[in-house]
Amino acid sequence: MAEKKVKKNKIVEKLTNHYRLLIINEDTYEEKFNVRLNRLNVYLWVSITALLLIIGTTLLIAFTPLRTYIPGYTVPGLKKNVVKLKIKTDSLEQKLKINNYFLNQLQRVFRNEITAEEFEKEYKQRIINPDTLKLNPGKVDSLLRKEVEQREKFSTAQSKKATGLNLINPVQGKITNSYDAEKKHFAVDIALKSKTPVKAIADGRILFSDWTRSGGNTIILKSADNLISIYKHNNKLLRKEGDLVKQGEVIALSGNTGEKTSGPHLHFELWINGYPVNPADYFNFK
Repeated sequence: MAEKKVKKNKIVEKLTNHYRLLIINEDTYEEKFNVRLNRLNVYLWVSITALLLIIGTTLLIAFTPLRTYIPGYTVPGLKKNVVKLKIKTDSLEQKLKINNYFLNQLQRVFRNEITAEEFEKEYKQRIINPDTLKLNPGKVDSLLRKEVEQREKFSTAQSKKATGLNLINPVQGKITNSYDAEKKHFAVDIALKSKTPVKAIADGRILFSDWTRSGGNTIILKSADNLISIYKHNNKLLRKEGDLVKQGEVIALSGNTGEKTSGPHLHFELWINGYPVNPADYFNFK
């Protein structure tokens, strides 16, 4: 302990020992300047000076145009100006195209290829005012809309072809919300106690097993005959994506996860050949 104290005292003495810095004339030895200091003062002044230099440099870079000379920094407002120039360039290109068209048509008038009345009519048609456009659906668009609506509706013929499927109930319970294609509710909601076993309706492979914002813990099973079953709002998922499961195997435990739920239940969807069908037509959940 004594040795440590001695060493410590020596360090303190070295730091606090006073020195005098003299500046003298080499020829006359006349003293021009002198200052009294110690090592501790020198260290402190050097540290403070370095800190002030760092702070000053940072402020200059952050709040003055000097930062534009550093690679990686751009001139303030450059991006905004580029966008404005891009819009202006696009407008000028459109005006140039219209002017070129005007000159070409005017030349045709001089060559007696078209009359002045035809020129004026064609030129007015060329300049389109967006406010006067009538965006009514055409014949092709209307046919496409009808086709999409038909695909979303329940197909009776498709369901009758699938009545021979050998399926088992995923759960037993009371239906609280029925299938309604018009309201886009392609499922039945079955009220259950939390952590009720949810079974696979048929042999198949798990296509999806993860949490979603609206459906909570969701699992999707693909079976033979283009059959897909979807189970949402589970408390826990017992199988992961890619797993092969057997009919009747417990794949999840029911719950109340996700946003679109008001209590423990199973949201169950059934899709056949890419079309949603009413699960109540295939299962007796009571």
